[in-house]
Parts: sequence; C-alpha cells; structure tokens
Amino acid sequence: MINEIQSFLKNYFDVLQTQDLNLFDRVFHRGCVLYSAQDSTVIVRSFDEYRAMVQSRQSPKEGGFPQLDEVLMIDVMSAEMAIVKVRLRLFNNVMVDYLNLMKVDGHWMIFAKLFHKAGEVTTR
Repeated sequence: MINEIQSFLKNYFDVLQTQDLNLFDRVFHRGCVLYSAQDSTVIVRSFDEYRAMVQSRQSPKEGGFPQLDEVLMIDVMSAEMAIVKVRLRLFNNVMVDYLNLMKVDGHWMIFAKLFHKAGEVTTR
C-alpha cells in the first residue's frame, strides 16, 4: 500500500510541475477542496477554481524552475484512506502540503489539501 501511495505522489508532484490537466483530473477528486491560511488570510479553493488557476498559468517546468520534492510522512488510516505530508518547490516557493487521500475504484485521489508557503528559494 505504501508503494501505491508513493507512486501516486509521483503523479501529484508531476502535476504541479507540468500542470498536465489530464493527470490533474486523475490526481484530484472533483469534490476536492484546498485550504490555506497565510498572514491571517484564509484561502478556500474548490476543485474547479484550482483547476482553472493551474490551466491559466505557465508551468514551473516551462519556466525552468527546478523540481524538489520530499515525502515527509505517510499515515495509512485504512485500506482506502491515508494522510500524507510533503514538501516541494513550486516556482520559487517552498510549499508544505497535507493531502487527505482516499482510494476510489482502485486509485488514490486527493479529497482535501492543506497547503502552506513555508519560504522562498532565491536561486534557480
């Protein structure tokens, strides 16, 4: 099961770097909601809002930004549920994400994402 989740996370990291919308639709469940709180500002984004945002911007890969991904924690709750903590570079930002995963029709998908900008990278 851990290997399945790690394979899924590779797709998640690839989606963020390439912004491939076909892969996006296999990684994020349509009911997914994204949450963040930064500098006293609460952000809540629906699947549709986030997908439109991803679709409208140049990908980090196209911009020449290096990819740096780390899996910090995988907590398997059951055969169909897990929570994952990752750290990654997105453009010049260092992001920390908590992903709530559920297995649907034999495939892991993100149902909720909490994200936090932990810092910035000053070099490419």
